[in-house]
Amino acid sequence: MKIAYFIIILLTSTMQLLAQTGASSKLKTAIQAKLNSVEGELAVAFKDLQTGQTLFINEKDNFHAASTMKTPVMIEVFKQAKTGKFKLSDSIVLKNEFKSIVDGSPFSLDISDDSADDMYKKIGQKMTIYDLTYQMTIVSSNLATNILIDLVDAKNANATMRTLGANDIEVLRGVEDSKAFKLGMNNTVTAYDLMLIFEKLAQKTVVSTADSESMIEILLDQKFRDVIPAKLPKDVKVAHKTGSITGVQNDSGIIYLPDGRKYVLVLLSRKLKDEKKGVEALAEVSRMIYDSLQH
Repeated sequence: MKIAYFIIILLTSTMQLLAQTGASSKLKTAIQAKLNSVEGELAVAFKDLQTGQTLFINEKDNFHAASTMKTPVMIEVFKQAKTGKFKLSDSIVLKNEFKSIVDGSPFSLDISDDSADDMYKKIGQKMTIYDLTYQMTIVSSNLATNILIDLVDAKNANATMRTLGANDIEVLRGVEDSKAFKLGMNNTVTAYDLMLIFEKLAQKTVVSTADSESMIEILLDQKFRDVIPAKLPKDVKVAHKTGSITGVQNDSGIIYLPDGRKYVLVLLSRKLKDEKKGVEALAEVSRMIYDSLQH
């Protein structure tokens, strides 16, 4: 009887696994078809944090990070605060002069290229490190980003990514360092590595439980909602960080379902001929993954 019971359990488990794999294969095919409708190169990394189910497309390819690199910078800020290098409540005078990583020559940010132009009215005034981190994340302030990178050093953010298992994220520099850009010295990410760091944030193992919770609270206030959250129901919460430059539309984060389940999704793109179509397709992919979890 015990042997028969064991066989039944084994067969049931195998059938469930095959069914899940089949569903995952069908979903991946549908998502690939959606991505193929867009002229450009795209990547997907998805992980269900309850079942461990994953879905990957071009997940190890290097993409221009755009502003998704601001999540590693935020993590480094919280890490250094935890070690006592400064307090998040400490203040910094806002400046708009930075040094190129190529030769140390000075450069300034163009207000017209920054989504958070209100920050420029505060140059010469003080802001707390926490408020700079908040502005860097929720409205993607380039000015706040460069000030914080000067504070924590991009190399340290990169090293911290390695301790989290994100071996291919490259945080090299701040924003709008044109000399570095011309030499191809850019911040890059993979969908897989971004998935890893958001998974660890969701598990509240980044820096500390309290720090992970604080970072998630910031990410939940994200103001740019055109990709992952765009087609999801209003009661679904998304803690995420976007990134966009010409031909690039990225989004990465944790999705919290009303029933308590959560998953991580990263959507990256490059060489988009029509960015509007690219955003629409990526938002559709986000909805397809959400729908697949409703059965």
